[in-house]
Amino acid sequence: MTTAITTILLILLAAILLFAIVLFVVTKPSLLRDWSPDQVVMPSVEFLDSGKIGIKNIRDIHYRTTRDYDLRHYDREVAIDDVESAWLAISPFVGYGAAHAFISFGFKDGTYLAVSVEIRRKKGQKFSPVKAFLRQFEIMYVIAEETDVIRVRTNCIKYIVRLFPVQTEKKLIQQVFVDVLKRADKLGRKPEFYNTLLNNCTTNIIKHARKFSKKPIPVWSYRYLFPESLDKIAYRLNIIDTHLSYEDAREHFNITPHAQAADGLPDFSKEIRAHIVTRPVGE
Repeated sequence: MTTAITTILLILLAAILLFAIVLFVVTKPSLLRDWSPDQVVMPSVEFLDSGKIGIKNIRDIHYRTTRDYDLRHYDREVAIDDVESAWLAISPFVGYGAAHAFISFGFKDGTYLAVSVEIRRKKGQKFSPVKAFLRQFEIMYVIAEETDVIRVRTNCIKYIVRLFPVQTEKKLIQQVFVDVLKRADKLGRKPEFYNTLLNNCTTNIIKHARKFSKKPIPVWSYRYLFPESLDKIAYRLNIIDTHLSYEDAREHFNITPHAQAADGLPDFSKEIRAHIVTRPVGE
């Protein structure tokens, strides 16, 4: 390679680096963009007296396809003491260890609320890990019905979803629930950029899930770039409620066929868990 070509390449590299630095300094996150219709509304949370929480803008989409759906939001008041269970959901896609992870919380009355950390897309925008690194997407917490965030993956896109019950004390589950809601509410007031490495669905879920385990979970690991194996970390730390081997647990907690069979049934959340066997708390 000649000296002239080397010089040109170095100049181009410097220009790209300078452009990236300018993007990081100048570009600011915003709550005001032309958002995709399913992400226009951000959830908000109010902590009330007597241990109750008011959650506004819970999403409840009925999907026919990912582009054809009925969009609805509603408000709900819950009691912290009514939160009884937590579930770690992992949905692999496109291969190479890519996956989406989120948490669902179960209540005394048999209902569930899922919390999914996602990029907040503008109309027509598609996810790109490079653009996400260069501050082209904000981040949001979607608080939704399981018929929204789980069913769209199992029944519309035909992804696998594994739903793992969390094994820990109820008080810790309630603390994580409050922690998640505070984070969701904060992002509705003070926006942040999604970042492929540092501020993505997995790193946020890990920050919350660390409170489930008495053993330390790293704040960041290269494994978080391949979250399909996030269940292995949870399994090794005894967060997953099972006596099965890791491979058997992956098969047992694969709810995909059960979700597809439950399509249109009145109690989707109950049906996708009907086959799941857990061990008693404290074992």
